[in-house]
Amino acid sequence: MSDVTVKRRSLLGAAGLWAASPLYAQAASPKSRVAIQTAQGLIIVELEVDRAPITSANFLRYVDAHKYDGGAIYRASRKRGVPGAGSIQGGPAPRFRHFAPIAHESTRTTGLKHKTGTISMARNAPGTATSDFFICASPAPFLDAHPGAPGDNQGFAAFGTVVQGLDVVRRILALPTTGTALTPGMRGEMLNPPVQIVSMKRSS
Repeated sequence: MSDVTVKRRSLLGAAGLWAASPLYAQAASPKSRVAIQTAQGLIIVELEVDRAPITSANFLRYVDAHKYDGGAIYRASRKRGVPGAGSIQGGPAPRFRHFAPIAHESTRTTGLKHKTGTISMARNAPGTATSDFFICASPAPFLDAHPGAPGDNQGFAAFGTVVQGLDVVRRILALPTTGTALTPGMRGEMLNPPVQIVSMKRSS
């Protein structure tokens, strides 16, 4: 995931930051769950709505609008020499229009970390995240905020964890990655073929 900052699609016509409205946030329980049905099996994630309210509400907004249905998990970034370590990345189908980008919720402020099973938002610069997400198959502390580091040190916005289907995450991670890379940093990481996201919906 060394180059997860590079997303597969440009942002579509979104100006300014989208903040979760109080009414929308109230529609989610403190531990909302989302069922991600993929062609490789079911993954269920539990969202930290209280600790990462903006990011969780944004994800649920895409889920409720069915924008992930028919999308794909398209990238598998494996850690060399460590079987089962790395992350997978996915998002809606390219034809769907994004909602406006959201404010960045740093791991420094939420207290959430990139551990095994963490779901987090892909982004370019802080405050540009829209819909694409990634799931860690192993601990990835380098994706957390590191305020003392040079450059963009704000990390990624973790907002939940896998509670069922970590085996599916690792199965996808192990699939062939011979797809055409969109950037040099993605070389050897593009799933071929991508794994279809059949549907996403809230789960009790």
